[in-house]
Amino acid sequence: LLPAGCPVRAQNDTEPIVLEGKCLVVCDSSPSADGAITSSLGISVRSGSAKVAFSATRSTNHEPSEMSNRTMTIYFDQVLVNIGNHFDLTSSIFVAPRKGIYSFSFHVVKVYNRQTIQVSLMQNGYPVISAFAGDQDVTREAASNGVLLLMEREDKVHLKLERGNLMGGWKYSTFSGFLVFPL
Repeated sequence: LLPAGCPVRAQNDTEPIVLEGKCLVVCDSSPSADGAITSSLGISVRSGSAKVAFSATRSTNHEPSEMSNRTMTIYFDQVLVNIGNHFDLTSSIFVAPRKGIYSFSFHVVKVYNRQTIQVSLMQNGYPVISAFAGDQDVTREAASNGVLLLMEREDKVHLKLERGNLMGGWKYSTFSGFLVFPL
């Protein structure tokens, strides 16, 4: 219902209606299974809950402690970003809130020369990708990798130290991820 005298202009069903200088778009819409609203024009609008991103760092060296010796999980002690709170700092595990395509990257630095490090990104307990640094003459060599993964709801991702010791001071070791798009 429009107030009397309100100018309305629309040339066809896809153009916006202009009401006193304000733009209003009206379309039929229906919610989809993942919470998105898809209009009759095929435009999909996702709610703010679809935003998922995290980035964590280590501020101390990682020489496997009694706790991490069992699983060799690389623990992070500072979260820089945790949109959606799906990265658990205590366990250093990311849990996917929904099915989708996720992007992950990590960067780790070894502590000593004459040492090799190998780090694996683990999805549900299985290695997906690894990074290796093994130059015997370089003390602060870095290993990095990144990947896109199809994840189901409740899938888990973490980093595992396969060999060596990581440099943590000055936040050299990082682990980040985000939801590219839900499926």
